[in-house]
Parts: sequence; structure tokens; C-alpha cells
Amino acid sequence: MLTGLQIAVIGGDARQLEVIRKLSELDAKLSLIGFEQLDHVFSGVSKEKITDVDFSDVDAIILPITGTDSNGRVEMIFSAETVEITEEMLLKTPSHCTIYTGIKNAFLEEITKKVKRRLVMLFERDDVAIYNSIPTVEGTIMMAIQHTEFTIHGSSVAVLGLGRVGMSVARAFHHLGAKVKVGARKTEHLARITEMGLQPFHLSDLDKEVRDIDICINTVPHLVVNAAVIQKMPTHTLIIDLASKPGGTDFRYAEKRGIKALLAPSLPGIVAPKSAGQILGNVLAQLLEDDVLKRKEKL
Repeated sequence: MLTGLQIAVIGGDARQLEVIRKLSELDAKLSLIGFEQLDHVFSGVSKEKITDVDFSDVDAIILPITGTDSNGRVEMIFSAETVEITEEMLLKTPSHCTIYTGIKNAFLEEITKKVKRRLVMLFERDDVAIYNSIPTVEGTIMMAIQHTEFTIHGSSVAVLGLGRVGMSVARAFHHLGAKVKVGARKTEHLARITEMGLQPFHLSDLDKEVRDIDICINTVPHLVVNAAVIQKMPTHTLIIDLASKPGGTDFRYAEKRGIKALLAPSLPGIVAPKSAGQILGNVLAQLLEDDVLKRKEKL
């Protein structure tokens, strides 16, 4: 249980509703900032403006999956107001206050280090990333069906990257009957691709491997699908970029060549926000309970 724990939830999309529901059920006291347009009613939850929150009592701050922008502004779906995370705000919190975010950026890393508060990136956790790969795969399949004129079965698919998402995507398209090749850099990943019964190739050979593909699915958060690579693709190729913004594709050149390229980060929040939110809620509940136990042990 999280009885007595004061948590500030700042902004976010539909996934945060499941997080709020889970933490409310565990008896945490929640201050929702940027949710004035939300109609849901949760026990022990209050909607507040950021200027009305007493941060000296806040044990944890939960940011959206996207965290903040480079200036500290938080994405608001259920509010028209703008909220910024500031050094002054964080300095008011107790020293044990932990900031939870989906992904980090330079701003969050710098400001939390400066005020000496712990920053937890949920999407860097294996459990969150693996659970989230399930709705990500389903969303990728949905996009492939919607934006092509051929079946996945029998099509030639290149998956770039064998991380937690790349592995799940490659496996799913293989089971749907696609001819799947997977690009990676690490020798252990190339070995794993072979063990999975798929065709491995080194990403340095990407421009040669895309000459006959129908679908290219990128999970690498760097510019790998560049103009030189896109220039070698058939014009009917569909690019689905799952990497976090700005993705790993030269979208300008893809459009110039007439190749459809879709940036699709945060697919779980689009295709299955309830399931994605439950994943985050369960993990956050466990992390918060662990923090409470650790603080009690120190007393």
C-alpha cells in the first residue's frame, strides 16, 4: 500500500489515467496537474494548478512518458495551460523525492543532477520495454496493413535493430509469414538473429540490403535510414520508424522520392492506452512501494 504517500502527476496522455487509477487504489494521495479537462473521478485525487501544490510534501513526481521538452515544458493533453519543471520547484521537494519519466533528455538530466534529486527513466527498464513491445508490435502490424496494398505474408521485411522492441517486431512478422531480415551491429545480436531463424546483416550494409524490401521497420534512435539508403529502396517500400523522436529516418528525402515513411513513436499509447497505462501503473506502484520500504529501513 502507498498510504500517506504524496504524489504529483504532471501532464500526460490517456496512459496516465491507468497510472492514476492504480496509485489511487493503493491509497496514495495524488495531486493532478494539467488535468482540469478530465472528467474521471478518483478517490483521494485532487486536480490542482501547479502554483497551488505544496512541493515540500511531495514524495514523488510522475511526468509523462515523453518527459519534458528541451526547456522543461510538459506535454498537456487534458489541459490548455502550460506547465514547466523548474529548479525552484524541485528544490522545494524533500531530498528523497524521486522524479519518474518515460524517457530522459538533457534538460531533465541536468536539472535533477543540479538539485540532487533521483531521476528514474521507466523506458530504460527491461520489464517496461518488454511489456510495451506487445502493443508496439500490434500497432506496427496495424500500420503495415493500413498502408500497403499487399499481404504481410510473403513480403520482404527489414527490421533495423535487435533491441527489446526490434526482437519482438521481427519475431511477430516472421510468424505472420514475412521474409524477415534483421540489421544489427553487435556480433551477439547477429548471432541471436541467426538463432531465431532470421536473416542477419550488418547495418553498415544497409544500403545493399534494402534493394528488394517491401517494408522497413526501424527501431534505432539514430539516422540510419538516410538518403543514401532510401535512394536504393523500391518506391513501393513502406518505412515505419518506431524510434523516439525525431526517429532514424530522413523523412524529407523519403517524401521527395515518393516513399511513404511514418514516424510512429509511443505506439502503445495510441493503439492500446489502457494496457500501456496498466503496465506503467504496475511498475510505478512497485517502485514506489520499494522506495517507501527503503526509507522505513533507514529510520
